[in-house]
Amino acid sequence: MRWALALLAALPAVTSAEARVVSTAANGFEVAETVVIAASPDTVYTQLIRPGRWWSSDHTYSGDAANMRLDAKAGGCFCERIPKGGGSIEHGRIVYAQPGQALRLRGGLGPLQGEGADGALTWTLRSVGGATELNQSYVVGGYIRGGAEAMAPLVDTVLSEQLRRLKAHIEKPR
Repeated sequence: MRWALALLAALPAVTSAEARVVSTAANGFEVAETVVIAASPDTVYTQLIRPGRWWSSDHTYSGDAANMRLDAKAGGCFCERIPKGGGSIEHGRIVYAQPGQALRLRGGLGPLQGEGADGALTWTLRSVGGATELNQSYVVGGYIRGGAEAMAPLVDTVLSEQLRRLKAHIEKPR
């Protein structure tokens, strides 16, 4: 629910200049972004699989990112505990995990979970000098009420924020 509200709130702020939407069609879209993080691929991967430390609580169902976990192995869950009432939610299922290199999950994030859509969220890591180039791609297909074209920039805004938060978390002075 909070995802849907946050995405709707972001709508007026999204412009084509800010969007990193790769493509859209009536039945899906792709959004992507790349950041360079001042850390090794192993360090970036180790933090990537700890979303409770860097994901925004504003984009959770429980209201607290500390309730999120990612079991980085094939079949593992990118899940969130909802303490109130003992609930839980599966944001995605891990389909590929290669420490220090790549992580991919399948699922409809946020409000996409309630649609007839599925997505593949992929992070690839590449060593560049003393840093890591982290590429994030989310490819979504299926039926989305209101249209995939309208949803793409909203999803891009939320995922871009998470990538910036991960970078800031890793690069913060210790």
